[in-house]
Formats: sequence, structure tokens, C-alpha cells
Amino acid sequence: MDGASPLDGDRITFPPMSKPSANSTLYRLIEAGQLAHKALLVPLVERGLVAGDDALLFVLSARRGATEVELAGELGLTPEALAERLARLTERELIARRATGPELEPGIALTERGERIRQLLADNWTELENALLGELKRKKRTQLSETLGRFVELLRL
Repeated sequence: MDGASPLDGDRITFPPMSKPSANSTLYRLIEAGQLAHKALLVPLVERGLVAGDDALLFVLSARRGATEVELAGELGLTPEALAERLARLTERELIARRATGPELEPGIALTERGERIRQLLADNWTELENALLGELKRKKRTQLSETLGRFVELLRL
């Protein structure tokens, strides 16, 4: 390499493997992840949404009335990127600013339309997961989930 980090720019790049093997577990894991991601994008695109919009809808469902600072932290977005996303989702009438909590602090919440879309996306996620893992018994699913969780933790180091 020319001294540049694989983390340069907005994407991670690595030199190509000298002999990639389609039978490699890591290769198959990456391929499965990419295909699952692509499948989960379909309902987003069909509704005029982009990748990451679903994460915001899911967070708002769990944390009604979240502030912009809380959302930015939870989603790992800059305030500017979050503001653009919020503006677009507000325009699409999926979210709204509302006074929430005992002190009626301003927060962001899902609209009824936003909740319906969030539920549709959650149902699609569940359907895909069941299609992929449906033949596995609960114990095997748990083991797979734990193993993948360990992968994530190791790769974050």
C-alpha cells in the first residue's frame, strides 16, 4: 500500500485477497451479510427511504421523545447528518417534534404513519430472519447469535 490507512475516506478498503476462496467461512459470512443487507433495503427503497432511516425509526419507537443529541449519539451520526435525515423524515410525515415527558421537553417522535412504516420494516426483518434461520432449533439460533456477537466484539477492538 502507499501508506494510506484502510480507513481513509468514507469507506473501508483492503487490498484484494491473493486467492479468495468461496468456501472460506469469512468469505461466505461477508457474502451472506451483503445479500441480507440488500434484501433489507428493498422495503426501504419501495417507500422512498434510504439505509439508516430504519435505524432511526426503530430507535424512536423504543425512545419516544428522544432529543437530537440523544439520537445523534445512539445512531453515531454527526449533528449535521442527523439534521438532514430528520428534515427529510419530517417532510415525509414519518416523524414530528413533540413536547414529551413530565416536563414537556421538546423531543422527536414517530407519527402514526412513521409507526406503520416502522412496523412494516420490522415485519420484513422478522420474515427474512425466519426464512434464513427457520430450520435451526432455538439452541442453534442462540449459539449462532452468540458467535456472531463475539465476532462483532473482536472486530471492534
